[in-house]
Amino acid sequence: MTLEQRIITIGLCALGTMATRFLPFLVFSSKRPTPRYIQYLGKALPSAVFGMLVVYCLKNVEIFGGSHGLPELIAVCVVAVLHLWRRQMLLSIAGGTVCYMVLVQMVF
Repeated sequence: MTLEQRIITIGLCALGTMATRFLPFLVFSSKRPTPRYIQYLGKALPSAVFGMLVVYCLKNVEIFGGSHGLPELIAVCVVAVLHLWRRQMLLSIAGGTVCYMVLVQMVF
């Protein structure tokens, strides 16, 4: 890739990112109420994204081979306990990730 192509690529990525950030403010003005389907999506999508993340992370776990999925199960339990205890998404995800990495690298 030439320097010119790199600059164009970075510019288009920045433009696309800015468009997705600013477009909702242009489409939905503060003078009108937010449509009900947008409010519904705001409530439903975070849970759906978390569900997809869990499925993606656990899709290749082999229950009948290797460590039998124990590191994954323990990490999922750590995420659940941390989230129920502190209700902080970043802490839950980071804690589960660290737990999983420690288990895989040092225990199993």
